[in-house]
Amino acid sequence: MSHEPGHGTPAVDLSADNLTNRQILEAGLRRDDIEIVHYESPFPVPGTKAERRIERLVAFLFFLAGAGAIAFVAVYIWGPFNPDEYTFGSGGEDWYTPALGFCLALALFGIGMGVLVYGRKLLPHEIAIQDRHDGASSDDDRKIAAGTLGFIGEELGIQRRPLIKATLGLGGLGLGLAAAAVPIGMMIKDPHPTAEHPEDPYFETGFNPRFNDGKPVRLVREDYTPIRPEDVSIGGQMTAFPGIPGGTTNEFADSPILLIHLRDNDAQTLRSNLKNYSKNALTNPSDPNSGSMWNNFVVYSKICTHAGCPASLYEQQTNRLLCPCHQSQFLITDNARPIFGPATRRLPMLPIDVDGEGYFVAKGDFGVAIGPAFWERPTQ
Repeated sequence: MSHEPGHGTPAVDLSADNLTNRQILEAGLRRDDIEIVHYESPFPVPGTKAERRIERLVAFLFFLAGAGAIAFVAVYIWGPFNPDEYTFGSGGEDWYTPALGFCLALALFGIGMGVLVYGRKLLPHEIAIQDRHDGASSDDDRKIAAGTLGFIGEELGIQRRPLIKATLGLGGLGLGLAAAAVPIGMMIKDPHPTAEHPEDPYFETGFNPRFNDGKPVRLVREDYTPIRPEDVSIGGQMTAFPGIPGGTTNEFADSPILLIHLRDNDAQTLRSNLKNYSKNALTNPSDPNSGSMWNNFVVYSKICTHAGCPASLYEQQTNRLLCPCHQSQFLITDNARPIFGPATRRLPMLPIDVDGEGYFVAKGDFGVAIGPAFWERPTQ
């Protein structure tokens, strides 16, 4: 009679068809030199009120996860929000994004707490010690692994707890729908201009003259004070915003710009490099960054073309603009060409001028969409 390696107990014939998962598991433990040093049965006795109470709690948490995830999908796709203000209805408070966050948080909380309570209250707890072995697994080892997984499935008790199984499925389905809602939702709602909403949020910013009754938009500070050329020192820079109502708020979060006053030599280098592009950015959007300077001043979008972070760390000596998120660097004297990091597109340049009162204004909007690339953005 053979014995299990390292044990005095008789070996189990794994080819037998009448073995239970428990017997296969014990045989596998002995073969792998595993010792269970502590085993604790689940606290509630099967079939008692205590078990049913915990089961209902777990089911409630899983149901909560499913309800939260489905609510996320409903709000994301059918939420009655104003696309211009990102608000529900005509109110002044931004509820759309918080509603999405709350629903998703509720779903993740429900699924996480449900799994935690199930594991702590309904599953046995054990501590086992195993000596590791080198080499490939044999056929018997693989069968033992399958039997172990089967035993774990029996210990989970999902089959005899249909309420938990159903609500867990609901939670998993809801989270799956929530994950798919974002890419699918982009295909349900057309983001392009319509007769009802002729504006194009992907291709315009707060510097579009239509936000200022067709007149050029001034460049202003965060407190809405306009900017004169003498306000920016030579070699210095300043963050600016469109001088329109809400121009410094999240309503126009894509509009912050960096106004840079180049030194004479640097400005001349930039003008020379711009000669490689078309002469008019407003009439030739495919070459958007030409003829957009005013004297030695140049303005670029502050939104990084990699992931949309604020590219605002300007090195005066090297004329490099750095994005702190992923370390992309743009060479200002070469039309904001990316020279380091993951960004692959130039920062768009805003065409600027000075009005009759001596303040900076935008001659028009950016020639191309600002920020990260997408499938309809030109490859400039």
